[in-house]
Amino acid sequence: MNGESPAANSITVLVVDDEPSNLTSIEKIFQRDGMTVLTAHNAREALDILRVHPVDVVLTDVMMPATSGLELLRAVKQLAPDVELVLMTAYGTVEAAVQAMRDGAYDFVEKPLKRMTIVKTVRKAAERRSLTLENRQLRQELSVLVGREIVGSSAALRRVLDIALQAAPSSATVLVLGESGTGKELLARFIHQHSSRRDKPFVAVNCSAIPESILEAELFGHEKGAFTGAVSKREGRFARADGGTLFLDEIGELSPAVQVKLLRVLQEGEYEPVGGEPHKADVRIVTATNRDLAGEVAAGRFRSDLYYRLNVIALTAPPLRTRREDIPLLVDHFLTVYCKKNAKPRLSVARETLQKMAGYSWPGNVRELENVVERAVVLCRSDTLRLEDLPETIVENENVTDSTITFGVGTPLDEVERRLIRETLRHAKGDKSVAAQLLGISTRTIYRKLGEEEGKPREE
Repeated sequence: MNGESPAANSITVLVVDDEPSNLTSIEKIFQRDGMTVLTAHNAREALDILRVHPVDVVLTDVMMPATSGLELLRAVKQLAPDVELVLMTAYGTVEAAVQAMRDGAYDFVEKPLKRMTIVKTVRKAAERRSLTLENRQLRQELSVLVGREIVGSSAALRRVLDIALQAAPSSATVLVLGESGTGKELLARFIHQHSSRRDKPFVAVNCSAIPESILEAELFGHEKGAFTGAVSKREGRFARADGGTLFLDEIGELSPAVQVKLLRVLQEGEYEPVGGEPHKADVRIVTATNRDLAGEVAAGRFRSDLYYRLNVIALTAPPLRTRREDIPLLVDHFLTVYCKKNAKPRLSVARETLQKMAGYSWPGNVRELENVVERAVVLCRSDTLRLEDLPETIVENENVTDSTITFGVGTPLDEVERRLIRETLRHAKGDKSVAAQLLGISTRTIYRKLGEEEGKPREE
C-alpha cells in the first residue's frame, strides 16, 4: 500500500504534449500517484482517445503544432463536456491560459512543472468532475422521483413505514419482500432518505436485468485487461454507492458465484473488482425480491448463510388489495402527476369510476393502478374520468364490495367485533392474514374470535 486515497486510484488522466520526453516524465509522475494515465502526441490523438475511453481530466500543453491546447479545449467541451481540462503553460502564455479558464478550463500549471503542483491540480479537477456527475445523478434521480413517492394512510402501509423508520438510522441490511408493483424500490429509497447516508448516492441495480456473465463486473468493477474486452478500468456499482445505499432488486436471481461474492462483502466489509485488489465497502445494502427466499433456500437455489445476512430486518410491501382505502389517494396523486405531464387541466373522477377502481383486485398492484390512471388521462375526452376511460377488465369486474357496515345502537361489542371480522374476511376473500392486516390484529385473534362464535356453546 502506498497510502493513496481510493479516489486517487480511480482517476484517469489524459496527457497531451508533442514532446515525447515530457509525456514520459509526466506519465511516471501520475502512475506513481496511483492514477490511470493515457497519452497523446497531438489534439487529434487526444480526441480519438476521448471517443473510446472514459477520462476524468485532460492535461494539455498550450503550444502545440497544428492544433493548440486552446483549440483542443473547445473540441473537448463539445465532445465530452463533463471532462475537466488543465493547461500547461510556458512563460508568455499565462494570459492565454487565463482566457482559457474563462472558456471552461479548470486551471493551468506553469512550466517548469512541479510534481506536487500538477498532482494536486489534477486531483482537484477530478474531484470537481466527480461532484458535477454526482449532482447530475441526483437531479436525474429527483426527476425520476417526481410522482414516485409513497402515498397512503392505511394501517397496513403505516405499519410498514413505522418499521422502515426504525430501521433507517441503523447500518443493518434490510430485505424488502412483496409482490411485483407494490413499491419495493420506493421503500428502499424511503429508508435511504431517512438514514444518515441520505446525502450520499442511492444506487439501484435490477439483478434480473443484467446478464449473469457481466453481473459480477457490473457490481464490483474490473481492472483494465481483466478479461477480453476490458480495455480500461471501470468502477462498479459498489464504488458508485460509496458512503450511500446500494439497492439490489430481484436478489433471488443472483447466480451461486455472485452470491458467494456478495456474502464476502457482508462478512468482510470489502469487495474485489475483477482482476483487482480488495476495496473497502462503505455501503448500506438493501435488497428486494418477489420470490419466497426461504423456499429458495430450502430448494438449494439460494445460500442459507447469505439469506440470514440479508434478512436482518424484513419488510413486506403490502399489496394494494390489502390497502384499498389508499386507492382514492393514489388515484388523486397520479391524476396530478399525469395531468401535469400531459399538459392537461386537472381532471376529476366520477363517483362510479372511483367505486369500480376501489372494488378491483389490482393484481399488478400500485404499478398497475398508475398505468391505468396514465392511460385514462391520455384518453379522457372531458374534464371527468368516467367508466369508459377505464380498461374493460376493470369496468366488467363484478367484485365491487360495499365497505360500509352499520350497527344498531346497543349492539353488543362482541357481536360488533364478530360481524366486522366476518365482513373483512369476505372483503379479503377468506384470507385471514389479509383480514388481520386490514384490522390491525393478529391472525390468532381472528381464529379465537370466530372460534368463540362457532365452537363454544353459548351460556343461557
